[in-house]
Amino acid sequence: MAGSIVVGYTATDAGADAAALGARLARSLDARVHLVMVLPHEGTRNAAVAPERAYADHIRAQARQWLADAAATLPSDVTRTGHVRFAESFAAGLVAAGEEFDARIIVVGAAGGGLFGRHRLGSVASELLHSSTIPVALAPAGFAEQDDHVIPRVTAAVGIRPGADALLDEAAAVATDAGAPLRLVSLMSFDVPPGLDTAAIRVVRDGHAESVLEKAAAAVPAAIATTIEQPAGDSVEDAVARLDWLPGELILVGSSRLAQPRRLFLGSTAAKMLHELPVPMIVVPRTRAEAGDR
Repeated sequence: MAGSIVVGYTATDAGADAAALGARLARSLDARVHLVMVLPHEGTRNAAVAPERAYADHIRAQARQWLADAAATLPSDVTRTGHVRFAESFAAGLVAAGEEFDARIIVVGAAGGGLFGRHRLGSVASELLHSSTIPVALAPAGFAEQDDHVIPRVTAAVGIRPGADALLDEAAAVATDAGAPLRLVSLMSFDVPPGLDTAAIRVVRDGHAESVLEKAAAAVPAAIATTIEQPAGDSVEDAVARLDWLPGELILVGSSRLAQPRRLFLGSTAAKMLHELPVPMIVVPRTRAEAGDR
Protein backbone atom coordinates (compact mmCIF):
# COMPACT_ATOMS: atom_id res chain seq x y z
CA MET A 1 0.00 0.00 0.00
CA ALA A 2 1.09 3.56 -0.72
CA GLY A 3 1.54 4.96 2.77
CA SER A 4 -1.31 5.61 5.17
CA ILE A 5 -4.04 8.10 5.97
CA VAL A 6 -4.40 9.29 9.58
CA VAL A 7 -7.92 10.40 10.50
CA GLY A 8 -8.48 12.59 13.53
CA TYR A 9 -11.63 10.91 14.83
CA THR A 10 -14.20 12.10 17.36
CA ALA A 11 -17.63 10.58 17.99
CA THR A 12 -19.32 13.53 16.28
CA ASP A 13 -20.62 14.43 12.83
CA ALA A 14 -17.25 16.04 12.08
CA GLY A 15 -15.52 12.80 13.02
CA ALA A 16 -17.80 10.86 10.67
CA ASP A 17 -17.01 13.34 7.87
CA ALA A 18 -13.27 12.94 8.47
CA ALA A 19 -13.56 9.14 8.49
CA ALA A 20 -15.51 9.17 5.21
CA LEU A 21 -12.90 11.38 3.54
CA GLY A 22 -10.11 9.22 4.93
CA ALA A 23 -11.76 6.14 3.44
CA ARG A 24 -12.16 7.82 0.05
CA LEU A 25 -8.51 8.86 0.01
CA ALA A 26 -7.37 5.41 1.14
CA ARG A 27 -9.44 3.64 -1.50
CA SER A 28 -8.21 5.95 -4.25
CA LEU A 29 -4.54 5.92 -3.17
CA ASP A 30 -4.36 2.27 -2.06
CA ALA A 31 -3.52 3.26 1.50
CA ARG A 32 -4.41 2.10 5.01
CA VAL A 33 -6.64 4.20 7.28
CA HIS A 34 -5.54 4.83 10.86
CA LEU A 35 -8.47 6.16 12.90
CA VAL A 36 -6.94 8.06 15.82
CA MET A 37 -8.70 9.36 18.92
CA VAL A 38 -6.56 11.66 21.03
CA LEU A 39 -7.28 11.90 24.77
CA PRO A 40 -5.81 14.48 27.17
CA HIS A 41 -2.46 13.42 28.55
CA GLU A 42 -2.65 12.62 32.25
CA GLY A 43 0.00 15.24 32.82
CA THR A 44 -2.51 17.91 31.79
CA ARG A 45 -4.90 17.04 34.64
CA ASN A 46 -5.26 19.41 37.56
CA ALA A 47 -2.55 18.45 40.05
CA ALA A 48 -5.02 18.98 42.90
CA VAL A 49 -7.27 16.21 41.56
CA ALA A 50 -5.96 12.68 42.01
CA PRO A 51 -6.42 10.61 38.84
CA GLU A 52 -9.02 7.89 39.25
CA ARG A 53 -7.88 4.64 37.62
CA ALA A 54 -11.42 3.38 37.10
CA TYR A 55 -12.45 6.59 35.36
CA ALA A 56 -9.35 6.58 33.13
CA ASP A 57 -10.00 2.95 32.17
CA HIS A 58 -13.62 3.82 31.38
CA ILE A 59 -12.55 6.66 29.07
CA ARG A 60 -10.11 4.41 27.24
CA ALA A 61 -12.72 1.69 26.83
CA GLN A 62 -15.27 4.19 25.53
CA ALA A 63 -12.76 5.59 23.04
CA ARG A 64 -11.95 2.09 21.77
CA GLN A 65 -15.67 1.36 21.34
CA TRP A 66 -16.18 4.58 19.39
CA LEU A 67 -13.26 3.65 17.15
CA ALA A 68 -14.66 0.17 16.58
CA ASP A 69 -18.05 1.63 15.67
CA ALA A 70 -16.42 4.08 13.26
CA ALA A 71 -14.29 1.37 11.66
CA ALA A 72 -17.42 -0.70 11.05
CA THR A 73 -18.93 2.09 8.94
CA LEU A 74 -16.02 2.21 6.47
CA PRO A 75 -16.21 0.36 3.13
CA SER A 76 -15.19 -3.29 3.43
CA ASP A 77 -12.35 -2.93 0.93
CA VAL A 78 -10.58 -0.28 3.03
CA THR A 79 -7.97 -1.56 5.48
CA ARG A 80 -8.44 0.24 8.78
CA THR A 81 -7.01 0.28 12.31
CA GLY A 82 -8.13 2.20 15.41
CA HIS A 83 -5.76 3.83 17.89
CA VAL A 84 -6.13 5.71 21.17
CA ARG A 85 -3.36 8.21 21.79
CA PHE A 86 -2.62 10.65 24.62
CA ALA A 87 -1.24 14.13 24.04
CA GLU A 88 -1.36 17.69 25.37
CA SER A 89 -3.58 18.64 22.43
CA PHE A 90 -5.61 16.83 19.79
CA ALA A 91 -3.52 18.37 16.99
CA ALA A 92 -0.22 17.41 18.63
CA GLY A 93 -1.46 13.86 19.02
CA LEU A 94 -2.44 13.68 15.35
CA VAL A 95 0.92 15.01 14.15
CA ALA A 96 2.71 12.46 16.36
CA ALA A 97 0.49 9.68 14.99
CA GLY A 98 1.11 10.89 11.46
CA GLU A 99 4.84 10.66 11.98
CA GLU A 100 4.52 7.27 13.70
CA PHE A 101 2.50 5.77 10.84
CA ASP A 102 4.40 7.56 8.06
CA ALA A 103 1.15 9.20 7.02
CA ARG A 104 0.71 10.70 3.62
CA ILE A 105 -2.20 12.86 4.76
CA ILE A 106 -3.88 13.80 8.06
CA VAL A 107 -7.66 14.26 7.82
CA VAL A 108 -9.96 16.30 10.07
CA GLY A 109 -13.57 17.44 9.86
CA ALA A 110 -15.15 20.87 9.96
CA ALA A 111 -16.05 22.71 13.15
CA GLY A 112 -19.66 22.56 14.29
CA GLY A 113 -22.07 25.26 13.25
CA GLY A 114 -20.96 25.49 9.63
CA LEU A 115 -23.14 25.29 6.54
CA PHE A 116 -23.83 21.86 5.08
CA GLY A 117 -21.28 21.06 2.38
CA ARG A 118 -18.97 23.89 3.40
CA HIS A 119 -15.85 24.35 5.48
CA ARG A 120 -15.50 25.89 8.92
CA LEU A 121 -12.15 25.77 10.67
CA GLY A 122 -12.15 24.69 14.29
CA SER A 123 -9.38 24.88 16.86
CA VAL A 124 -7.90 21.48 15.93
CA ALA A 125 -7.74 22.24 12.20
CA SER A 126 -6.31 25.71 12.88
CA GLU A 127 -3.59 24.28 15.11
CA LEU A 128 -2.76 21.60 12.55
CA LEU A 129 -2.52 24.19 9.80
CA HIS A 130 0.10 26.03 11.85
CA SER A 131 2.14 23.04 12.98
CA SER A 132 1.85 19.96 10.78
CA THR A 133 4.74 18.71 8.68
CA ILE A 134 2.28 16.44 6.84
CA PRO A 135 -0.39 17.55 4.32
CA VAL A 136 -3.74 18.16 6.03
CA ALA A 137 -7.09 17.35 4.40
CA LEU A 138 -10.19 19.24 5.51
CA ALA A 139 -13.57 17.54 5.09
CA PRO A 140 -16.57 19.84 4.55
CA ALA A 141 -19.60 19.51 6.82
CA GLY A 142 -21.90 16.66 5.83
CA PHE A 143 -19.27 14.84 3.79
CA ALA A 144 -20.19 11.50 5.36
CA GLU A 145 -23.65 11.76 3.78
CA GLN A 146 -22.29 11.93 0.24
CA ASP A 147 -22.27 8.88 -2.00
CA ASP A 148 -19.08 6.87 -1.74
CA HIS A 149 -16.65 7.62 -4.58
CA VAL A 150 -13.10 7.21 -5.60
CA ILE A 151 -11.45 10.50 -6.55
CA PRO A 152 -12.71 11.39 -10.07
CA ARG A 153 -10.44 14.40 -10.51
CA VAL A 154 -7.67 16.21 -8.68
CA THR A 155 -7.62 20.02 -8.80
CA ALA A 156 -4.62 22.09 -7.76
CA ALA A 157 -4.79 25.85 -7.22
CA VAL A 158 -1.44 27.14 -8.46
CA GLY A 159 0.10 30.60 -8.18
CA ILE A 160 3.59 32.02 -8.41
CA ARG A 161 4.41 32.31 -4.70
CA PRO A 162 6.90 30.09 -2.83
CA GLY A 163 5.64 26.55 -2.41
CA ALA A 164 4.09 26.30 -5.90
CA ASP A 165 6.52 23.57 -7.03
CA ALA A 166 5.91 21.45 -3.93
CA LEU A 167 2.16 21.76 -4.49
CA LEU A 168 2.45 20.79 -8.14
CA ASP A 169 4.57 17.73 -7.27
CA GLU A 170 2.06 16.55 -4.65
CA ALA A 171 -0.93 17.12 -6.93
CA ALA A 172 0.75 15.16 -9.71
CA ALA A 173 1.55 12.31 -7.30
CA VAL A 174 -2.05 12.15 -6.00
CA ALA A 175 -3.50 12.23 -9.52
CA THR A 176 -1.09 9.54 -10.67
CA ASP A 177 -1.79 7.21 -7.73
CA ALA A 178 -5.53 7.76 -8.02
CA GLY A 179 -5.51 7.38 -11.80
CA ALA A 180 -7.52 10.60 -11.96
CA PRO A 181 -7.31 13.59 -14.32
CA LEU A 182 -5.38 16.59 -13.03
CA ARG A 183 -6.94 20.03 -13.35
CA LEU A 184 -4.78 23.05 -12.63
CA VAL A 185 -6.47 26.30 -11.64
CA SER A 186 -4.25 29.30 -12.20
CA LEU A 187 -4.56 31.97 -9.52
CA MET A 188 -1.64 33.92 -10.93
CA SER A 189 -3.78 37.03 -11.44
CA PHE A 190 -4.19 37.30 -7.66
CA ASP A 191 -0.46 36.82 -6.97
CA VAL A 192 1.05 39.47 -9.24
CA PRO A 193 2.56 42.61 -7.71
CA PRO A 194 0.25 45.64 -7.57
CA GLY A 195 0.65 48.26 -10.26
CA LEU A 196 0.76 46.05 -13.36
CA ASP A 197 -1.70 47.03 -16.07
CA THR A 198 -4.23 44.62 -17.53
CA ALA A 199 -2.20 43.83 -20.64
CA ALA A 200 0.90 43.03 -18.59
CA ILE A 201 -1.08 40.79 -16.28
CA ARG A 202 -2.51 38.90 -19.25
CA VAL A 203 0.94 38.27 -20.72
CA VAL A 204 2.35 37.06 -17.41
CA ARG A 205 -0.75 34.95 -16.70
CA ASP A 206 -0.72 33.18 -20.06
CA GLY A 207 3.00 32.49 -19.84
CA HIS A 208 2.62 31.13 -16.32
CA ALA A 209 -0.29 28.87 -17.33
CA GLU A 210 1.69 27.39 -20.22
CA SER A 211 4.72 26.77 -18.01
CA VAL A 212 2.72 25.13 -15.22
CA LEU A 213 0.82 22.91 -17.66
CA GLU A 214 4.09 21.70 -19.21
CA LYS A 215 5.54 20.85 -15.77
CA ALA A 216 2.41 18.99 -14.71
CA ALA A 217 2.14 17.04 -17.95
CA ALA A 218 5.75 15.93 -17.57
CA ALA A 219 5.13 14.76 -13.98
CA VAL A 220 2.21 12.42 -14.68
CA PRO A 221 1.81 9.39 -16.99
CA ALA A 222 0.63 10.11 -20.51
CA ALA A 223 -2.69 8.44 -19.71
CA ILE A 224 -3.48 11.09 -17.07
CA ALA A 225 -5.29 14.00 -18.70
CA THR A 226 -3.92 17.36 -17.58
CA THR A 227 -5.71 20.65 -18.14
CA ILE A 228 -5.51 24.20 -16.84
CA GLU A 229 -8.22 26.78 -16.23
CA GLN A 230 -7.88 30.50 -15.60
CA PRO A 231 -11.16 31.47 -13.92
CA ALA A 232 -12.15 35.09 -14.28
CA GLY A 233 -13.37 37.09 -11.32
CA ASP A 234 -12.99 40.28 -9.36
CA SER A 235 -11.70 38.34 -6.36
CA VAL A 236 -10.43 34.91 -5.37
CA GLU A 237 -13.86 34.05 -3.97
CA ASP A 238 -15.56 35.12 -7.19
CA ALA A 239 -13.14 33.10 -9.33
CA VAL A 240 -13.53 29.95 -7.24
CA ALA A 241 -17.33 30.26 -7.24
CA ARG A 242 -17.26 30.09 -11.05
CA LEU A 243 -15.52 26.71 -11.13
CA ASP A 244 -17.39 23.46 -11.69
CA TRP A 245 -16.85 20.50 -9.35
CA LEU A 246 -17.29 16.77 -9.84
CA PRO A 247 -18.83 14.69 -7.02
CA GLY A 248 -15.94 13.27 -5.02
CA GLU A 249 -13.11 15.44 -6.33
CA LEU A 250 -10.70 17.37 -4.13
CA ILE A 251 -8.48 20.42 -4.35
CA LEU A 252 -4.88 20.89 -3.23
CA VAL A 253 -3.48 24.26 -2.18
CA GLY A 254 -0.06 25.32 -0.98
CA SER A 255 0.99 26.78 2.36
CA SER A 256 1.48 30.47 2.87
CA ARG A 257 4.87 31.86 1.94
CA LEU A 258 5.10 32.89 5.61
CA ALA A 259 5.04 29.27 6.76
CA GLN A 260 8.17 27.74 8.22
CA PRO A 261 9.91 25.29 5.86
CA ARG A 262 8.09 21.95 5.71
CA ARG A 263 5.27 23.25 7.88
CA LEU A 264 1.79 24.43 7.11
CA PHE A 265 0.21 27.84 7.33
CA LEU A 266 -3.06 28.64 5.60
CA GLY A 267 -2.46 31.77 3.55
CA SER A 268 -4.96 34.49 2.83
CA THR A 269 -5.73 33.26 -0.70
CA ALA A 270 -6.44 29.69 0.46
CA ALA A 271 -8.49 30.98 3.40
CA LYS A 272 -10.66 32.99 1.01
CA MET A 273 -11.09 29.97 -1.25
CA LEU A 274 -12.12 27.80 1.69
CA HIS A 275 -15.36 29.71 2.17
CA GLU A 276 -16.47 28.95 -1.40
CA LEU A 277 -15.33 25.33 -1.75
CA PRO A 278 -17.90 22.50 -1.73
CA VAL A 279 -15.14 19.84 -1.89
CA PRO A 280 -12.35 18.67 0.44
CA MET A 281 -9.18 20.77 0.55
CA ILE A 282 -5.68 19.41 1.10
CA VAL A 283 -3.06 21.90 2.30
CA VAL A 284 0.50 20.98 1.28
CA PRO A 285 3.57 22.08 3.27
CA ARG A 286 6.44 23.96 1.70
CA THR A 287 9.81 22.25 1.38
CA ARG A 288 13.32 23.21 2.42
CA ALA A 289 14.45 23.05 -1.19
CA GLU A 290 13.29 26.59 -1.90
CA ALA A 291 15.73 29.43 -2.24
CA GLY A 292 16.35 31.17 1.03
CA ASP A 293 15.45 28.12 3.13
CA ARG A 294 18.92 26.64 3.13
